[in-house]
Amino acid sequence: MTDDLRVTLITGGGTGIGAAVARRLLEAGEAVAVTGRREERLHAFAKELGEPERLLTLPGNAADYADVSGAVDAVLARFGRLDAVVANAGFATHDTVADGDPAEWTDMVLTNVLGPALLIRASVDALRRSRGRIVLVGSVAGFVPTPGNLYGATKYAVTGLAENTRRQVTEWGVGVTLIAPGRVETPFWDGGDGLPPGHLLTAGQIAGSVVWALGRPEGVDVNTVVVRPLGQPN
Repeated sequence: MTDDLRVTLITGGGTGIGAAVARRLLEAGEAVAVTGRREERLHAFAKELGEPERLLTLPGNAADYADVSGAVDAVLARFGRLDAVVANAGFATHDTVADGDPAEWTDMVLTNVLGPALLIRASVDALRRSRGRIVLVGSVAGFVPTPGNLYGATKYAVTGLAENTRRQVTEWGVGVTLIAPGRVETPFWDGGDGLPPGHLLTAGQIAGSVVWALGRPEGVDVNTVVVRPLGQPN
């Protein structure tokens, strides 16, 4: 079924940017697996798309290695190969180190920082065989400091992880791209003060950047793509 199709695994793929990437890849006739903590959300996503045969939904925690490695195994069992992974799962607590609730920070740090590292570890052997690609969804917050913002610190870690990973896997023919969005209209803002003012990008626009990175010609490795909406100065 997938001898001539790219197979991509996306964490946090049931909503927001991850879901938008999955839609685009499926529309292009590719095979996609998406993970997420909420099984009902994954089922709703698959139903919305007509439950295509080329879509595999896998409930699990992006910060749990057993879940992540199990997802990779399930993809290989279903499709026979893995050509790309997109580390998209992540969230913000929308607070600062001066006034936030430390009880809420552990889950954010593990999901945002450990999660991408676990995905790389679980998938790298398969990607080495396919000479595939790794895309990490970071943030402009991983380049521009925000006062007291721990979420931004986690995204600085993702920025570093992308380059550290690239330096190891490039000799194996595996590409690494960091996609760093600015303000995007997604469920990311739920639980905070609502959407920020000004123009926002859409999840579909960022998905376009991810799919573009995945589709670079063989031998080409685009490493960092920062995407801001016009009007966002920082």
